[in-house]
Amino acid sequence: MKTTNAKPLWIFASFAAFVVFVYLFGLTVPLLGPDEPRYAQVAREMFLRGDWVTPTLGGFHWFEKPALLYWLQITFYNLFGVNEFAARFGSALFGLGTIASLWLLGRSVDRSQQSETTRKSDFSTYLALIAASSLGLMVFARGASFDIIVTFPMTAAMVSYFIFDINERKGRTGFPVPLISFYFFIGLAVLAKGLIGIVFPFAIVTFYHLLSRRVPSAKLLLSVLWGIPISAAVVATWYLPMYLRHGWEFVDEFIIQHHFQRFTSNKYQHPQPFHFFWWVLPLMTFPWIPFFFGGIWLAIKTLIGDLKGRSNGDVTNSPNPLILYSLAWLLVPLVFFSFSGSKLPGYILPSLPPAIVITAFFVWQLSQKRVLWRRSAVAISLMMLVLVSLTIALVLPRFAERDSVRSLVTAADERGMSSQRLLMFYSRSHNAEFYAPGRLLRDETERQPVFYKTDDILAILINEPNRSALIISPVEHAATLMNEPRWTAEILKDNTEHAIVAVTLAGSGIAEARTK
Repeated sequence: MKTTNAKPLWIFASFAAFVVFVYLFGLTVPLLGPDEPRYAQVAREMFLRGDWVTPTLGGFHWFEKPALLYWLQITFYNLFGVNEFAARFGSALFGLGTIASLWLLGRSVDRSQQSETTRKSDFSTYLALIAASSLGLMVFARGASFDIIVTFPMTAAMVSYFIFDINERKGRTGFPVPLISFYFFIGLAVLAKGLIGIVFPFAIVTFYHLLSRRVPSAKLLLSVLWGIPISAAVVATWYLPMYLRHGWEFVDEFIIQHHFQRFTSNKYQHPQPFHFFWWVLPLMTFPWIPFFFGGIWLAIKTLIGDLKGRSNGDVTNSPNPLILYSLAWLLVPLVFFSFSGSKLPGYILPSLPPAIVITAFFVWQLSQKRVLWRRSAVAISLMMLVLVSLTIALVLPRFAERDSVRSLVTAADERGMSSQRLLMFYSRSHNAEFYAPGRLLRDETERQPVFYKTDDILAILINEPNRSALIISPVEHAATLMNEPRWTAEILKDNTEHAIVAVTLAGSGIAEARTK
């Protein structure tokens, strides 16, 4: 008689509700870093124009990334208004979607292992626990950036393919819904971050079949004939109108510069050593790092055992397909980005889901031996979720206050200076793109100029209404602005990192500026 260790539905529902709460909690803090405010502002400009095609920043073309993140932000700007929550809400949903995709992968594995004489497998439970509480996923799902936006559709595509592979190995036939889903999500991944959205899935599937020493089936090979058009139809929703509207400018900036030159050079100034992602990826699995390395060791042993068995003529015990698939899925982005001339931590996020699968498989195997491991996994997951919630509530707001210029611009607006030009002294604030739109100066490269001499600022002030402006400066350089005799200056507010200073030309400054 079949037995089961299924938990009451209310326990699963309570955990799921808590995860949703944590992933949506605190999305209203100021936008952080250089990327969040820029991407949120690009979406705002598209939203205000009613334009779903051309990304712009400060009114200038911004062709660095595809449109999927912007489309999500525009959608939620319509629902919630233009604010931080709306800018991040799509990312949080895609983080939750990544967890849900991995849970579905676990369910497919559970069903494939279940029989009338064995108890129900609960691998999907561990996969959901570990995915929801892995630091990398929790962090990037809170950011208005493209890394989580490409990770979800790529995860969904790879999960869809493995479900198809399970069905094929079990001899199940029927309408190929998983394969259709595979091609659809490939198209969505290309909309999310460009060519890696199609290169990675096909490279992973190819590598998986090489590791498995299996020739792809005729059904899979023939699916390319109808599957690629599905992907192309999804991709064409943005790429086609962009090309028709902007032609070579789009091809040059988006494809050549932000794909090939970003990979082959350090043009965008993010150099790191070759091994950078080999230690970043394990850190993203925190607090499961020891279990991740245990899973990697288990995978290596599995491969070595398979090679030894085949060398002895024993091919009856093939290695676990999930382990092989996860290794292929993990290694393709990891090796690819290790050769990139430009490296940022978020690039390797698409390798985190297979790392989570490998980790969960190791924890699940431990739990089959001792109930202590089962309880420990639940405790670690809940503790991590609670710890992150407390960090968001108690620590993140203070950090965001120092990192963002939101409160500085607000202080100026409350003093009736909401239309004043905003200048940068000794540092450039990309954060101001979102919080002071339309008020930033641009140079010939379409970037915010940074001033290091008060003489250069003097030349700008003479052409401003009321000969006045606002200046954002590191706190340690604010004294230079305050001591300048050719204008009157007042520090309106500082956030311990930066200060916002209101300056107005005095008589001597006006006379000097006019003579230049």
